[in-house]
Amino acid sequence: MARNKEALVLLLDVGPSMHGVLQQVENVCSTLVLKKLVYNRSDEIGVVLFGTKETCNELAKELGGYKHVVVARDIKVVDEETTHALQNLPRGTSPGDFLDAIVVGLDMLIRKFGNMKGKQRMCLITDAQHPLRDPPQGTKKEQVDTIADQMKKHEMKMDCIVFRESGVLHNAVMDENDQLLYHFRERSVAKVVQVDSPTSLLGALRTRNILPVTVFRGDLEVSSNFKIKVWVYKKTSEEKFPSLKKYSDKAPASDKFATHEVKVDYEYKSVLEPDTVVPPDQRIKGYLYGPQVVPISSAEWEAVKFKPEKGVKLLGFTDRSSIFRHYFMKDVFSFVPEPGNRKAAVAVSALARAMSEMDKVGILRCVWRQGQGNVALGVLTPNISSVRNVPDSFYFNILPFAEDIREFQFRSFSSLPASSQPTEEQQEAADNLVKMLDLAPPGREEILKPDFTPNPMLERFYSFLDLKSKQPDANVPPLNKCLKRITEPVIDYQAPLIKKLGNAFELKENPKKKKARTQDRLTYTGADDQTKSLDELSAEKAGVLEALYPPKEKVGGIGDHSPVQDFEAMLSQRSSSAWVQKAIEEMQKYITALIQDSPDGDYHRKALECLAALRKACIIEQEPKEYNGFLTKLCQEFRAVDDAKFFQLLLSKNASLISKEEAPDSDVTEEMARNFCLKSEPSSQ
Repeated sequence: MARNKEALVLLLDVGPSMHGVLQQVENVCSTLVLKKLVYNRSDEIGVVLFGTKETCNELAKELGGYKHVVVARDIKVVDEETTHALQNLPRGTSPGDFLDAIVVGLDMLIRKFGNMKGKQRMCLITDAQHPLRDPPQGTKKEQVDTIADQMKKHEMKMDCIVFRESGVLHNAVMDENDQLLYHFRERSVAKVVQVDSPTSLLGALRTRNILPVTVFRGDLEVSSNFKIKVWVYKKTSEEKFPSLKKYSDKAPASDKFATHEVKVDYEYKSVLEPDTVVPPDQRIKGYLYGPQVVPISSAEWEAVKFKPEKGVKLLGFTDRSSIFRHYFMKDVFSFVPEPGNRKAAVAVSALARAMSEMDKVGILRCVWRQGQGNVALGVLTPNISSVRNVPDSFYFNILPFAEDIREFQFRSFSSLPASSQPTEEQQEAADNLVKMLDLAPPGREEILKPDFTPNPMLERFYSFLDLKSKQPDANVPPLNKCLKRITEPVIDYQAPLIKKLGNAFELKENPKKKKARTQDRLTYTGADDQTKSLDELSAEKAGVLEALYPPKEKVGGIGDHSPVQDFEAMLSQRSSSAWVQKAIEEMQKYITALIQDSPDGDYHRKALECLAALRKACIIEQEPKEYNGFLTKLCQEFRAVDDAKFFQLLLSKNASLISKEEAPDSDVTEEMARNFCLKSEPSSQ
């Protein structure tokens, strides 16, 4: 079995008590398969249904028993048939016995892989509400021990997702089933999660269990004479959209070994000598300092780099109340005692419990690895464990430096005139708007639990990606019912408050603002005339101005008088879906015409202003490739020495290519944008 390959067996309870959530079970399992189809195509999945009317499995044929368990799909590489096997699940008529299903899933993995080592996993989804059959020999707990021993022998893991709706009364059968499942966890072969809503069920199933990787292993230095051996893991991380790779269709259809990868090579050429390729040993990074480009070699950078020593040092303690929650930045880290080190576990526990009793937190200085260019300063919060075999630990959150904090000062309403003061009704509506943003209101459970709430944008992305692979011309479908449960609970619950807010604040046009915009168009009048109020203008003169300088919504092209304003007006109109693209194309044509008609550089300044406006708009509208392609094309067309002055002026104004840091959709790195003056030319293979 390949090292990075995973074999997963889904054990799904389709008994009568699960009928109400089988639609959600189908959705979450189908999404899991779609993700594997995109990124883990070598993974294998098998499907076992229990609680069915029929019986179909190898153990029942060979040994008897194991009734009402059906192998819906043998362990095979994921494909579209896997998705079909998880759609329209049968509604079973018998109570589900999850121990029988676990044994059948275990048998499937052993038959498939034998003693081969690899990532083998089972995922059980059940409500565990029905009594289990007694084993032929021994007790149910002893049966769990036997199963756990086999799982350890073959290095298998299991995820147990128990669905129990809130309000369901526990009985002796449920308690016994829970004890059996938690006994799997105590044997370190399973993870047990209980969810109480269909929404939580959507986020409980993970695509793949990834073993955590330490970011630091070493001493937590409390003082020069007191050091604790700790391991540091990432507790949380940002879930980002996947970066899709480019696909080439140039390979012949008969080539079975074609990778269809798109590779890009870059040739660096001088602006002054466009036909000469600059070799790597003659290239050096340059940084703008005003209008000049200052070259700095890698050796000079290494000489001035800050190189702190690796280590984690406690600087002191402070009251927990003095560290505000909104100060926390980036990801959360978990400090745990070194595994197998009893002294470290005792020391961490003693320190954590003392800090908890005194309501204190620690301030740490962290350098995770040797040669790290920055230092993390953060707060260490004790985490007292409630599980017997899990030691106490700490949570670490990075704190901001002074330059990271933005203090926004807002004027008080009390300083405004009485006519601008909000009424009591408006103030109450605004207060309720802020309160409704609380996902854990007093007296209610948290609406969207972080551990069990999937990212609805990612879920919809994978679903639409699968649809586009089958129907290339398909439009984005409406939001399905399952994702609506995630995106709409707050809005549905607080709909009356939102309606009340709209009624409290009446929106109407400000006539003074409208007149002021018209006055801004008086660009050719004298200083005295510009100070006159529009009330003194005659209706006839106002009509002439309206004809000469139409409102933004009536602008249909880019003129010589105010091209930037015309361009912004076209962007703001949006009369159709293609209006933004039309505005960008019009501005590109105008800039090209300015450079062509400026042999002596008369219109270079104006072209640069237009180019800066185009660059800003492409970043906002998420069209970086439009700008980068246009700028590259300009460099290729206007290579004369006279025109090279324009590009030198362009770089001095920091109007180079749009990098990934400015727009995620860009293919240009920050280094490539800085080195644009060397005239990089991409060429595909």
